[in-house]
Amino acid sequence: MIAEYDIYTEKKFSKLSIEPNTLYIVSTPIGNLEDISFRALFVLKNVDSILCEDTRKTSILLSKYNIKNKLISFYSRNELIRLDDTIEKLNSGLSMAIVSDSGTPCISDPGGILVNKCIENGIKVKSVPGCSALIHSLVLSGFKIKNFYFQGFLPQKKGREKTLTELSKIKSLIVIYESPYRIVKLLSEVIKFFGNKEISIGRELTKIYEQFIRGRISDINKNIQSLKIKGEFVLIINNN
Repeated sequence: MIAEYDIYTEKKFSKLSIEPNTLYIVSTPIGNLEDISFRALFVLKNVDSILCEDTRKTSILLSKYNIKNKLISFYSRNELIRLDDTIEKLNSGLSMAIVSDSGTPCISDPGGILVNKCIENGIKVKSVPGCSALIHSLVLSGFKIKNFYFQGFLPQKKGREKTLTELSKIKSLIVIYESPYRIVKLLSEVIKFFGNKEISIGRELTKIYEQFIRGRISDINKNIQSLKIKGEFVLIINNN
């Protein structure tokens, strides 16, 4: 299967090329590893090195497609430490890709500081678009998507209530990311600040056990046992 895939993809890659002095922002699957583009695979295979939020997770993806490349740890706690060295390498003519654990870098994930620094230094930045938990969840929510407000992760402690108060005043779909450790707490907070609104909750996106539930918060709270508390969650509040 992999051999046949490689022959086919090499043909698809024949007109692609990697530019020097360039940072590629590469979107990777949010769950199902087959949700990756030919162009993304080409870039990951042919850049000089790959900046990874977690090298172990990126290795799983690369291994599936027989790609071997140099991986460099690049996550929120060492982003500033690695910044100058990364800019120096790009300025010297190297090409690099940046990936997060899943989805698109810079959206509630590392990368934004580096992209800004590249722009300041005249280094080319290219995006290889792909999966996004945000868009995936919105289209499966069934809500009318005229506009939406993306919050991402809420503050864990300081400023959390203030943020929820401000969000409750925005008449739109509100999209919040949450961990399995705080999702139950978040549901109780949402009914407190928003009232008994309609919501959609998604987890294990694009995986075998993907789960989406939708309804009034009070009904979902009563049947919380139907929601498996595992994986990251995307909560959408219909605050129109």
